[in-house]
Amino acid sequence: MSESPRFDRGHTDDLMTFLAASPTPYHAVANSAERLEKAGFRQVAETDAWDGTTGGRYVLRGGAIIAWYVPEGAAPHTPFRIVGAHTDSPNLRVKPRPDTGGHGFRQVAVEIYGGPLMNSWLDRDLGLAGRLSLRDGSTRLVDVHRPLLRVPQLAIHLDRSVSSDGLKLDKQRHLQPIWGLGDDVRDGDLVAFLEQEAGLPAGSVTGWDLMTYAVEPPAYLGRDQELLAGPRMDNLLSVHAGTTALAAVAAGGAEPASAKQGRRPYIPVLAAFDHEETGSQSDTGADGPLLGTVLERSVLARGGSYEDRARAFAGTVCLSSDTGHAVHPNYAERHDPTHHPRVNGGPILKVNVNNRYATDGSGRALFAAACERAGVPFQTFVSNNSMPCGTTIGPITAARHGIRTVDIGAAILSMHSARELCGTDDPFLLANALVAFLEG
Repeated sequence: MSESPRFDRGHTDDLMTFLAASPTPYHAVANSAERLEKAGFRQVAETDAWDGTTGGRYVLRGGAIIAWYVPEGAAPHTPFRIVGAHTDSPNLRVKPRPDTGGHGFRQVAVEIYGGPLMNSWLDRDLGLAGRLSLRDGSTRLVDVHRPLLRVPQLAIHLDRSVSSDGLKLDKQRHLQPIWGLGDDVRDGDLVAFLEQEAGLPAGSVTGWDLMTYAVEPPAYLGRDQELLAGPRMDNLLSVHAGTTALAAVAAGGAEPASAKQGRRPYIPVLAAFDHEETGSQSDTGADGPLLGTVLERSVLARGGSYEDRARAFAGTVCLSSDTGHAVHPNYAERHDPTHHPRVNGGPILKVNVNNRYATDGSGRALFAAACERAGVPFQTFVSNNSMPCGTTIGPITAARHGIRTVDIGAAILSMHSARELCGTDDPFLLANALVAFLEG
């Protein structure tokens, strides 16, 4: 290990702030953009002409952000180093006609987004946040950050079988949260309430993308506080690490560390997509054209041709950073017997020979070299052969853009719960590895 990490426990403290301030993908990309602005990046509109001058830029589209830093002297064919991540998490999202209820309770109609551990949403104090679309065509973020809703669990006295047969939840009937009392349910009540919360005129909201979230803040856990409990680590932990790493590389000046060390320079990129939990097929998802369009426009803005684009893409590498499974002490048999990633053991390299992850042997070597330069240990994750393997944006990015891709992440427990668990060291170890990778 040649270098000591530049980030430490303060990075994890900052992650807690980021998680608490990012209840939705829209808030997450806004917070990422704000941090990049402080590092000297500027937003560019997709509808404007772009220039290829030195510096940091970013594009926002819905719940996605693509940011990149052009170093001094970058040629049109200079390849990219991309950190890929996703901004969305499984949760309960508000339906188009949200006002419902019965038997003296006012409720909010919700739909299940992604694959949440549904029992983790029971008996939690929930806030409500998202994006409001206004009559004038603009949007406004809203966040009711206080206990507003709750999905009450049925008392055991009314379902004795839960002790023997386990909890069985019907997604339509059992997960509709309550938010008040009353028999007079009126269409428009929830939206009118949100207009007041956001300080908007009555009737100005004509569309919405709203989701619930647990309002309990992130917290250190354990005798020695070696653990961190919090929401949306899958995958805002990676979004935060990628944002921090890109800002750090840009702060190194116009000449990246790769050039100083005699290595070929790269253009560092953060690509944080929405809708990974539902297949990535959207205009803001990894299976859409957003990343390829932004990278190609960057090449053309620097005076490049199609040949330059092809050369740049051929030399480009993406680290798809998403949380993975730490070995669970109560379910160790569910893991591969020779691959037991541990929390605080450093980032994990994800491998699956059926291409559910994009990592191959050359990708492993590349990531190992970055970790060695950063002074960061890493581990390997492989699924138990008897268990179906999840997937990430990695294979999608590799196949759609022809970009060499490696799947990595931080090891956590309780993935897809309303509240997940990681080690306190792993967030800053991941960020250090990403810096070394982006610098080339």
